[in-house]
Amino acid sequence: MRYDPNQLPDQVLAFLEERHLASLTTLRADGSPHVVPVGFSWDDSQRTVRIITFEPSTKVSNVLRGNTRAAVSQVDGGRWLTLEGVARVTRDPAEVKLALDGYARRYREPSTRSDRVAIEISVDRVMGRA
Repeated sequence: MRYDPNQLPDQVLAFLEERHLASLTTLRADGSPHVVPVGFSWDDSQRTVRIITFEPSTKVSNVLRGNTRAAVSQVDGGRWLTLEGVARVTRDPAEVKLALDGYARRYREPSTRSDRVAIEISVDRVMGRA
């Protein structure tokens, strides 16, 4: 089922608040998928997924290379959601703090890193069964 990212139903929003890990898919230089487990937060007002990470990670390299489409998929039994959109890396301290705060609310307080950055995905497609 496809959902309108501008008007997600309550059950989808509730699923995005539950503590579940997800997989992030970005594209390698050769076009093949790079899939890794991540924690993420959802900002419904901005229709944005935020993922904390560190500068030298492969996922950051993939986004910086210009392969800007990315997807986050969350699964719990028969319930699942995939959020897709254009990804970007941010080093802006205020934006990284939003990602850190979202992660802390959903999972736990993250460890401190000097090379912390965030990946933001501006979501334009949501599919799933929540």
